[in-house]
Amino acid sequence: MPPILNRYVFRETFVTWVAVTCVLLLVLLTEQFARVLGDAAGAKLPKDAVMLVMGLGSVQYLTILMPVSIFLSIMLALARLYRDSEMAAIMAGGIGPASLYRPLMILAAVLAIAATWLSLDIAPAARRAIQEVAWEARKNISLNMLEAGRFIPLGTRNAVVYAEEVADDGRLTNVFVQTRDEEQVQVIVAAEAVQRNDVDTGDKVLTFLDGKRYEGVPGEAEFMVIAFAEHGIPYKSPEARPLKFDPEAMTLGELLEQEDTDAASAELQWRLSVPLTLLVLTVLAVPLSRSRPRQGRYSNIAAGILVYIIYANVLAAAKVWVEQGAIPKFLGIWWVHLLFLAIAILMLMHQHNSFRRMLHAWRQKSADKQSSGKGSPDEGGSDEGEAA
Repeated sequence: MPPILNRYVFRETFVTWVAVTCVLLLVLLTEQFARVLGDAAGAKLPKDAVMLVMGLGSVQYLTILMPVSIFLSIMLALARLYRDSEMAAIMAGGIGPASLYRPLMILAAVLAIAATWLSLDIAPAARRAIQEVAWEARKNISLNMLEAGRFIPLGTRNAVVYAEEVADDGRLTNVFVQTRDEEQVQVIVAAEAVQRNDVDTGDKVLTFLDGKRYEGVPGEAEFMVIAFAEHGIPYKSPEARPLKFDPEAMTLGELLEQEDTDAASAELQWRLSVPLTLLVLTVLAVPLSRSRPRQGRYSNIAAGILVYIIYANVLAAAKVWVEQGAIPKFLGIWWVHLLFLAIAILMLMHQHNSFRRMLHAWRQKSADKQSSGKGSPDEGGSDEGEAA
């Protein structure tokens, strides 16, 4: 294909890829933003760590989006060429669809290198950092994370605390606290509350000012009511267990050290599958994008999305089978890539009438053999007649 056409197809696909990636990433980040805000409101995450978690999450999403975005961008770009009859003009010049792979594979190779780097190094590091932030939040939970109008758990006690207002210095106004010990329930209502630290024990003490304490069993008439000017409840932050990263957050070196385990082997194959999936989808997108002139630009997108969903789900199922030891590690999830690559090659051969030409050549060869086989006895018979 002439260089000018290579540059044209490359530019069309690249611009479409940027647009598709931005749209998909924005959709995923919007959903993540709502979830992260919910965690921050529920005291599961420090408020000042929201943007950090969002940034780290975008790196993980980008790794997932690169294969599907290049797949959709190729289909959209080539579909426009088919719709506007530009592909018909290209083919009229003696250039077949197979020639499109040259500029597309250049773009796919660059993105595959970036996807490999993201999948093996950057994305696991981002997930590791997110888990560290969540672990620190559980370890250092305090009333400073309390949001006005929200119920949050109070340390290791079976309790919840609510405040109508939360000042910058941590002072709470119109506080409600409920603790439960089996059937016994204690409720404290106070005008104000402050957090203090016990120097001797190191425990945090929630001190209530000007309030009442109610003790009793729900459903019974007898309740003890105590009015107080000052009342304190000691509580401890939950003892954070030693941070243990899941396989998705392990470094490449840690995975290689534990490669004999099913979980580590499955995770390593999954990470290496990201660039492989990108390349296989690039090959698959060309035959899937073929359409008749003047046909709708998005007519084949639904079929392409269905193919990707099947591909992704079979990959996920294969990963689970490797984790469970249901299939050998050497087979792993590689067979899924080989299967869809074979499907792409068969589709290309079908569109180029390769099967018909192969069948015609086989029939012609068989006919030539039959004609040559029949001609030999006739020639021999004529020679014997002449000799007689």
